[in-house]
Amino acid sequence: MDPFDAGAGGILRQPKAVWATAGASVVAFMGIGLVDPILPSIAKGLDASAGQVSLLFTSYFLITALAMLVTGFVSSRIGGRKTLLLGLAFVVVFAGLAGTSDTVGQLVGYRAGWGLGNALFVSTALAVIVGAAAGGSAAAILLYESALGLGMACGPLLGALLGDASWRYPFFGTAFLMAIGFLCISVFLKEQPKPARKTSLLDPIRALGHGGLASAAVSAFFYNYTFFTVLAFTPFVLNMTPYKSGAVFFAWGVLLAVFSVLVAPRMQKRFGSLKVLGGSLVLLAADVLVLGYGNHTAAIVCTILSGAFIGVNNTVYTELALGVSDAPRPVASAGYNFVRWFAAAAAPYFAPKIEEWTDVHIPFVVAAVTAVLGAVVVAVRRRALTHEAEELEPKHAAEDSVAVFAD
Repeated sequence: MDPFDAGAGGILRQPKAVWATAGASVVAFMGIGLVDPILPSIAKGLDASAGQVSLLFTSYFLITALAMLVTGFVSSRIGGRKTLLLGLAFVVVFAGLAGTSDTVGQLVGYRAGWGLGNALFVSTALAVIVGAAAGGSAAAILLYESALGLGMACGPLLGALLGDASWRYPFFGTAFLMAIGFLCISVFLKEQPKPARKTSLLDPIRALGHGGLASAAVSAFFYNYTFFTVLAFTPFVLNMTPYKSGAVFFAWGVLLAVFSVLVAPRMQKRFGSLKVLGGSLVLLAADVLVLGYGNHTAAIVCTILSGAFIGVNNTVYTELALGVSDAPRPVASAGYNFVRWFAAAAAPYFAPKIEEWTDVHIPFVVAAVTAVLGAVVVAVRRRALTHEAEELEPKHAAEDSVAVFAD
């Protein structure tokens, strides 16, 4: 069945509960890139350095990483609907408080609370969408991937439009939109059955004892350092107005969405997951090197182009994480995300520090090296990462491929 078919069970014919959850997912993913075009404005408004403002990403993703050990524990006890609402409530409160910040320390702290809410929401939303969707999981997952891509593309655009008036407005706007999502899910989503088995806090750590899952997590850790160097450090290098920076990262997000949803599955089918992943990581390394050493125009082009490689990597990594081990998918996903999100927290902190210690080019050299290290792990651990020797014909590509911020 074509998942885009408008008939029964197609992506366009879903229950209101699915659309409500998918709509809230768009806003949740918008929150990740929302601050990108307004980072320089925040630094100016709060009299903070680039390194201090980059901690907005560090606090957000550090809490997200740690929360991965908690989300399954919570959702398996209170159910998916209540977990979604709890996460949305956290985002509404802390995004609103972020807009009232008087110091960069307050803003960083509120972003940490926002990260906890987002972790609770996005780690549960996919399971809820699949459980409530009509027509099987393929259309549901495609809808979820589309929500992620749309959110990643529109986040910087919303940040630029609202942030041009004041850096505070994007935070208030996010709180307002998430409040609408909270109301929609409250009205349209019924509680789903709780899992038969409750997840313990240590289950994700135990799952990492599997060599294939651990290898995928380590490789993704290196890749995520590269990814978030581009996302968190590049706005300072481009040094553009919020509108122009928002346009650059909107184009970046569009490429990310297109390559994640449409291009990556076709490339996997033709070349195999590991070949696609290794090649994409090497190309991403070359791209960030040119970004770091090229002129301003080259930096803009390479920033946008990196969205294509990131989109491919996101899809392939998540499929590997969900299919390489025998652990339940939510548990395997939590362990994998627990490892890789630490790099998302580290890159925004270390990139400005490295610039202070050296020059503006070296953070991108480090990012290129980490992308290559990710490819090296894939090559060295190829056997462990190949599930049942079926790399060229992934059995669950349609069902397992979800976006990088899901699970």
